[in-house]
Amino acid sequence: MSDFPEAVEFHEEGVREGFQMEPVTYPREQRVALLNALSQTGLRQIQVGSLVNPRKVPQMADTLELFAEIERNPAVRYTLLWLNESGYQRAREVRGAFNHAPLMYYLTDAFAMRNNNRTAMDMRAEQEVWLDRYLADGATVQKVYVMTAWGCNLGGPVSLDTVLDAFRHAIGLFRERRLPLPPLYLADTMGWASPEEVKRRIGAVRELAPEAKIGLHLHDTRGLGGANVYAALSMGVSLFDSSVAGLGGCPFAGHKARQTSGNICTEDMVFLCHELGIETGIDLEKLIEAARLAEDIIGRQLMGRVMHSGSLKAFRQGKAADGACVSVP
Repeated sequence: MSDFPEAVEFHEEGVREGFQMEPVTYPREQRVALLNALSQTGLRQIQVGSLVNPRKVPQMADTLELFAEIERNPAVRYTLLWLNESGYQRAREVRGAFNHAPLMYYLTDAFAMRNNNRTAMDMRAEQEVWLDRYLADGATVQKVYVMTAWGCNLGGPVSLDTVLDAFRHAIGLFRERRLPLPPLYLADTMGWASPEEVKRRIGAVRELAPEAKIGLHLHDTRGLGGANVYAALSMGVSLFDSSVAGLGGCPFAGHKARQTSGNICTEDMVFLCHELGIETGIDLEKLIEAARLAEDIIGRQLMGRVMHSGSLKAFRQGKAADGACVSVP
């Protein structure tokens, strides 16, 4: 039996995840225009960029300037990603940026070292420090991320026991402090997930903490993104990270083809939800226009499908273009 949620919330990450994977830095005014377009679609959260070492990710070097130039929609939470003390301090100094305090767990040393210059266990130990730091600074933890929750290109398969061990640690930190649990996110950082295993791991995490919301950060690296979303929806999951036009990918994940490492495509997954009768609060037609703008900026055909085919709205209203394909008996 499927147990679809009544409503789903998508957290948009394309401008951060997508542009960090490109070999060039696109003009800031173009990225501002894309952020402004996304702000008018009904999305409730948009990640603007990351505060990381500009020598390693030069595409994010002007993130604070980008954050300052967007036209804020008061209905949208704009977030920044940080991975260390330096990034955290920079975020705290920016008005409106200090609103996204995550805990992050790595499951393989290879990825932890490449992405954060720490072992996985070092990163785990630091999460308790970060949680107390957030509490002292008046920040609310928005998410607990367990990365490479199905497998890692650099470290190999990741067992369910390893995933659950990380979540147990995080859950323990909150319960010891008598704090409500934030959403618990399984992140398929490198595109290893498959539908049945998605359901299995969601079910196992839910058994650990029935009171917590579960979220997913999925990639469509190997073409199973939509199937994995459907599997998660059937388990009642209502929180997803996604990227406009299917942009995305981690530059330190060892992908063989950078252009196919993208996140699940926001407009494609919104279309899926609408077809299932699930509310998203998103104007799909405006989101499609934003996806096409992203493609214009990048300068090549992107991975999204609905942005190229269009939604079914015009066909259902009998207003399809004259050039639409017609079946011949």
